Amino acid sequence: MRELQDDAVVLRTYKSGESDRIVVLWTRSHGKVRVLAKGIRKTTSKLGGNLEPLAYVTVDLVKSRGDLYIARHVQHRERLTTLRTSYARINAGYAVVEVVDAIPSDDVADEGIFDLLVRVLLTLDDETFDPALVPASFFFRLLAHDGSQPVVDCCVNCGREGPLVAFDAAVGGTLCAQCRSGHSISADALTLVRRILGGDLANVLKESAPAGAGEVMTLAHDSIEYHFGRRLRAVRSTAPLSPLATDH
Repeated sequence: MRELQDDAVVLRTYKSGESDRIVVLWTRSHGKVRVLAKGIRKTTSKLGGNLEPLAYVTVDLVKSRGDLYIARHVQHRERLTTLRTSYARINAGYAVVEVVDAIPSDDVADEGIFDLLVRVLLTLDDETFDPALVPASFFFRLLAHDGSQPVVDCCVNCGREGPLVAFDAAVGGTLCAQCRSGHSISADALTLVRRILGGDLANVLKESAPAGAGEVMTLAHDSIEYHFGRRLRAVRSTAPLSPLATDH
């Protein structure tokens, strides 16, 4: 009998049978695992709300058939009560876990991603941080963790330091006037992306609607979707309503 004990974040759940659920976790030491939570939809279930999406928990699992584990014991590491009282914070959290769930890495541990994910949840649970830019910041930081950080200090095509007037996810970053493609980028948005990637993220998230935020959100969404090669529903729900101008 193979047992698994680990810290985990719940990415999503879906129904199985009359009273069970399949729960998808990102764990610290075992990567993505799928868990059969038997009887969790019954009112008498002891698992109850411990395996809801965005939960940060410690799990005790045992291997079942196929790639499934059975949940034996689950308890919260953090209750995240502030996160769960705000629609904006919950929506931001869903966008983040959808992206993590899109990572094709079953049974491959990546503690760096786990740590990034937990920091996002704790940030969303802290009322001193504005949730609006949390998903975009996570997307850029995840790309950096993967070695795919966009170039934002020069033209990704020719190397000119400026002026930088466009951003194209398909070519990997900012572009000068001679090489421009993708979306136009303002000086405010460029400064904001540089702050996010350059170590000033905590201060950025304490600001309410910093200049260029809408552009940065759209650029981050485009970048992460291009990275995975598909549209992501929850990610798009956090995008600004007005699209950026596209250069041809």
